[in-house]
Amino acid sequence: MNTPAELKYTKDHEWVRAEGDVAVVGITDFAQSELGDIVFVDIQTVGDTIAKEECFGTIEAVKTVADAFMPVSGEILEMNPELEGAPELVNSDPYGEGWMIKVKMSDPSELDTLMDAAQYTAICK
Repeated sequence: MNTPAELKYTKDHEWVRAEGDVAVVGITDFAQSELGDIVFVDIQTVGDTIAKEECFGTIEAVKTVADAFMPVSGEILEMNPELEGAPELVNSDPYGEGWMIKVKMSDPSELDTLMDAAQYTAICK
């Protein structure tokens, strides 16, 4: 399982990379492997301000549909446009080309409540 040390993680298997007051968000390598082949990413919340731990979209795999949850509160600035034509990027490159949304954080201090890589890895066993 790949768990980059520079990212923050949630109990719901989302990751966050802070870029100033913008957070880039996706699902973890563990989450994509549990879901299986991802066939559709549905995010209808661009432009909305959503609270931490609320659902921002859904991820459809061959056998299931899973909700994706906000790791921090904020306004969703954009969805990864590449996922519309190639949702499988979430499987092949979850921390790179498979990112899902960019969020203007309402309260960047919420990052401090998230797990580091070691803490996240410990809950995935």
